[in-house]
Amino acid sequence: MKIKKVLISQPAPAEGEKSPYNLLAQKYNFEIVYQKLFKVEGVSSKEFRRQQIRLLDYDAIVLTSRQAVDHLFRLAKEIRVEIPETMKYFCATENIALYLQRYIQYRKRKILHGHQSLSDLADLMKKHKDDKFLIPCSDSSKNEVPSFMDELEINYKKAVIYKTVPRDLHSLDIKSFDLIVLFSPMGIKSLFKNWPNYKQQKQLIGTFGDNTTKAALENGLRVDIQAPSATCPSMTMAIEYYILNGNKKTKSKNRSTAKKKEIVETCENSNNDEIAPSAENFDDEICNSENIDEGNADDINVNPEPPLKKNHESPAMN
Repeated sequence: MKIKKVLISQPAPAEGEKSPYNLLAQKYNFEIVYQKLFKVEGVSSKEFRRQQIRLLDYDAIVLTSRQAVDHLFRLAKEIRVEIPETMKYFCATENIALYLQRYIQYRKRKILHGHQSLSDLADLMKKHKDDKFLIPCSDSSKNEVPSFMDELEINYKKAVIYKTVPRDLHSLDIKSFDLIVLFSPMGIKSLFKNWPNYKQQKQLIGTFGDNTTKAALENGLRVDIQAPSATCPSMTMAIEYYILNGNKKTKSKNRSTAKKKEIVETCENSNNDEIAPSAENFDDEICNSENIDEGNADDINVNPEPPLKKNHESPAMN
């Protein structure tokens, strides 16, 4: 089918910012609409206290997103706790580590970061096995980080400091789109929250990340476009590939139950998470455009493929 109108479930790019989606829309003459399907809200200090977590009881904090950084220091201020300079910070990416400068003097703290995932820090974490680790996360966070910590036999505790909430999108004509692009299981949840009787029919669905694809299939959706893949590492490439080759495919419109089960099982066994290319308005997690927020975005890939090079350590640890 010809694609004339596309919904990208992400914030619109900043004015003047080059967006690969806009360039693609110009190239193939289709309309593009940006709309986040959910929003992020910080938990209150009262909600945080119910978790019976004392920040000062921990020696190290694991940060997988900028949202986690923002809400950690917001809560610390609200409950009047000053995080000591002796606190260690293990960050999934260098961008997250640098983002800490908004709240602390970077070079005076013990800050460590991976290339693209926490697995890059495995050896360094093993050196601190006697420390107590705190993992700030969202209410809908995936389990990869705790599992990773379990493998290292590290003492940790998760702290829910923000939550994802579906937006009210009833005013949006969801059936007016030829293609809906989704980046997280939460986006799919919001889709059915806003339109409980949603029927896909001829509408195309694009998903980024194995967890998103799995959630789509489990909710009875047909996934027409999927990324990343060896052929199409980005969503824009996957969309373009479909535009050029979609009509040549002999994909069945209705996959058999057995086929769906096979795909879901494949997703479950995959180590890949939804880490969207920064060129497509995704950063390490939920940011301003920084919205690895649409990817649940609060969890960075723990075991990326292929394996990355040696660990990075901030100057503060030298």
